[in-house]
Amino acid sequence: MTERAHAEEGTGVWSGSWVAERLGVELAGDDTLTGLLGLALRRNPKRAHLLVSNVLGKHVPQSPSVVYGHGVALGRRVRELLGAEAAERAVVLGYAETATGLGHSVADGLGPAPYLHSTRRPVTGVARAGGFEESHSHATSHLLLPEDPALLAGDGPLVLVDDEFSTGNTVLNTVRALHERYPRKRYVVVALVDMRSPADAGRLDEFAREIGARVDLVTAASGTVRLPEGVLEKGQELVARYENRAAEPGPAHPSPSGSVARVDLRWPAGVPDGGRHGFTAAQRERLEAALPGMARRIAEALPAGARRVLVLGFEELMYAPLRLAHALEQTADADVRYSTTTRSPVLAVDDPGYAIRTRLVFPAHDDPADGPGERYAYNVAGAGFDAVVAVVDSAADTPRLHAPDGLPARLAAHVPHVLLAVVPSYVPQAPQAFERPTMLPEPLRGPDFSSYAPDEVGWLLQDLSDVTLEAPTEEREEAIQSGGAHYAESLPVEYQPSEQYQELFHAALETSAARLARAVGAVTEVVLAERSPRPVLVSLARAGTPVGILMRRWAQFRHGLDLPHYAVSIVRGRGIDANALRWLADRHDPADVVFVDGWTGKGAITRELAAALSDFEVSDGVTGFDPEIAVLADPGSCVRTYGTRDDFLIPSACLNSTVSGLISRTVLRADLVGPHDFHGAKFYRELAGADLSPDFLDAVSGRFPDVADTVDAQAKELLSADRTPTWEGWAAVERISEEYGIHDVNLVKPGVGETTRVMLRRVPWKVLARAGAGADLDHVRLLAEQRGVPVEEVADLPYTCVGLIHPKYTRGATGADGKAVAL
Repeated sequence: MTERAHAEEGTGVWSGSWVAERLGVELAGDDTLTGLLGLALRRNPKRAHLLVSNVLGKHVPQSPSVVYGHGVALGRRVRELLGAEAAERAVVLGYAETATGLGHSVADGLGPAPYLHSTRRPVTGVARAGGFEESHSHATSHLLLPEDPALLAGDGPLVLVDDEFSTGNTVLNTVRALHERYPRKRYVVVALVDMRSPADAGRLDEFAREIGARVDLVTAASGTVRLPEGVLEKGQELVARYENRAAEPGPAHPSPSGSVARVDLRWPAGVPDGGRHGFTAAQRERLEAALPGMARRIAEALPAGARRVLVLGFEELMYAPLRLAHALEQTADADVRYSTTTRSPVLAVDDPGYAIRTRLVFPAHDDPADGPGERYAYNVAGAGFDAVVAVVDSAADTPRLHAPDGLPARLAAHVPHVLLAVVPSYVPQAPQAFERPTMLPEPLRGPDFSSYAPDEVGWLLQDLSDVTLEAPTEEREEAIQSGGAHYAESLPVEYQPSEQYQELFHAALETSAARLARAVGAVTEVVLAERSPRPVLVSLARAGTPVGILMRRWAQFRHGLDLPHYAVSIVRGRGIDANALRWLADRHDPADVVFVDGWTGKGAITRELAAALSDFEVSDGVTGFDPEIAVLADPGSCVRTYGTRDDFLIPSACLNSTVSGLISRTVLRADLVGPHDFHGAKFYRELAGADLSPDFLDAVSGRFPDVADTVDAQAKELLSADRTPTWEGWAAVERISEEYGIHDVNLVKPGVGETTRVMLRRVPWKVLARAGAGADLDHVRLLAEQRGVPVEEVADLPYTCVGLIHPKYTRGATGADGKAVAL
């Protein structure tokens, strides 16, 4: 947006016309739709368009009274729908990051309803009340962290608020996850726009019938996006053509840059900065009383003569800046606008018919759980603002914020005056510890459970061998991606390798046994030196279990140690088995426990474990468990304790149960696993004739004497090296997710091990292979050939290979858009 862009406001040019004319995209629906939405392009997309709201206050600066008014109006409509009595018992849930402020505004319009929004920021000391996945998003994992665990447990209506209702997958995932724990009779879905396709329109009613609850929908407008043939290719061409143009204008004024100063809001003590941990009616009253005074302090800090002022919020922190902007609008003699920074990468084009005119880029400054990355402020530079009031929470008031490339400095290059207002991050008091179960069973051991010797590992699991849990891969994939099931609720049918594939396994094992032995020895020596002289090895079932056994064997071979070793279940999105942690804490010092896994991919399980242990500290008051995982290979650079960071073939990844003691992947399903039960798994006794588990262990441990001297040198080198995780793997996965139009990092599986799992258990779409990758990929190429999956060679791939799960999978789907393509 240039200076002329401000002058162009109100000219009647639709901010979606640039994309519509070039791509042939049509926005069809209510007459108000084009006033609510513009269009932009995702950077490096295969999904062509992006809907940009003009009234949400995220990408487009807007009058705060307009933004707040839309949310409050929707809340009043919900109150009319529910009736006064039901509205009094309602709870409102908003979605991070985009709808946190909208949801809070809906709660204000609804009346005294408490408010909670999901978050992507784990908070130390706060237990999760739930979590869910957002399909096809560049950031997917949502946490629910209410201060009061009973907030979601009532039987009143639950009102779910998002900015856009498109496929319905996010809502289905949320309601399914919450209904399982906190069933209720009524849900209301609220969105600014209903953009479902005709194919998706009936899913909400079907889902309501399935769970036996009423589900209503309240929106400000409805319509759909009509896409012509070839829109993806045309979108790619446009992005490639405009990506390197002037998306970020030069400074609006010569050096020195604009001034940066702080303003003390005097935020009321004890009032939360938003709904991350819940927001009650009493807290709302205290905030309302304090807003006029805070607005006066901002107005007094503004430079004389400031006529156009932007209040800029920060990612999930949308409501507090919105209310401050709304109060300032009523206090200051200025044109006040409101928007927020975002994680979402969007192409910027300086044209009045395009929704994202300019882009400011700056580094993340709140120590995000998923690692560092770029953040963005859109339509701020060149918009004619005399001052910007940047509002952040205290958790984001870090040295990175104040670095030369931080947000205030980037703003000051384009705006004469920048004020920084810091709202204290609310940290709730720890709730009462939950009652602990008094009796937990002893670990399962071979030969009754698994083909491993009884002293090799104790399984902190329950035996579900007699339960039918397997489903065809295609049915599982469709259910998982549609939000109809969690991947841990069923098992894939066990892949039985062909004779050719088994020959590849044995050849790979022969070739890599010494390399594996070196990595086993190195990681074990690092653990013994840095973690504990007598560690308790706790492997994450099942991929970590063979590694845990090999580490135990190395400690015995090299040091004469007889280390205890257990296997426990951890489930992405649902955490580690808390009962297993209780069992371990009763019998061992948690400080001696070392969690073990086979390898890292993008680091999802690393973050899952850290969040789960934080929850456990809150729920049980047990401290000392270290979330740092020890792995054989760390190609994603996610941990400090590893044997190697090379991405190479670990033969135990080539097979399923037949190289993991004949044990299935773990299962967590409410009807099978009670609150005082371990997670479940199956023992496939019938596959004993095909079991290669002992062969794998013996082949690797048999090379221990040959590599002992090399391991000593390798361990010494590791112990003196800087092993700080860089999370470069996660960054690569985010980039691939966007470049291939997947928009869901959970469907991108990096590394040889994860790619193999995709081929064995999921519906693969394609395999990306590093150009020149050799024998490490022979088994992947064979599986790809057998399943008809293309292998695409890619230059500069940070992993040896990456497996892509079929996006938007339905049986018969072949394209990135989930539509069948005639062959």
